[in-house]
Amino acid sequence: QVQLVESGGGLVQTGDSLRVSCAVSGGTFNNYAMGWFRQAPGKEREFVAQINWNAINTYYADSVEGRFTISRDNAKNTVYLQMNSLKPEDTAVYYCAADPPPFGIRWAGATYAFWGRGTQVTVSS
Repeated sequence: QVQLVESGGGLVQTGDSLRVSCAVSGGTFNNYAMGWFRQAPGKEREFVAQINWNAINTYYADSVEGRFTISRDNAKNTVYLQMNSLKPEDTAVYYCAADPPPFGIRWAGATYAFWGRGTQVTVSS
């Protein structure tokens, strides 16, 4: 059974940085494309970033491009999301998700077969 566990969320101020992590167990992490999504109160879940299985390609939502960086360590079965210049509108529960091959549409939640339970990120103004 594939399990994803996020960590590293917290309360920060506008302009601060934060790194969230997602540890994956029970599956073949090296084969997965990994994504980060977020959901703010009263809003739909939205795509944040994706990294392909070999870390060659990364993709970002326009709202985080240039501020967030997704990375992965295949030796540790872990994917990271480094968030810089945080804004109050970045406040959300952040979820990581795994997409095993064959890979689907990267920004679509339905593409991802496995999900974590999320970690709360709150940015105060």
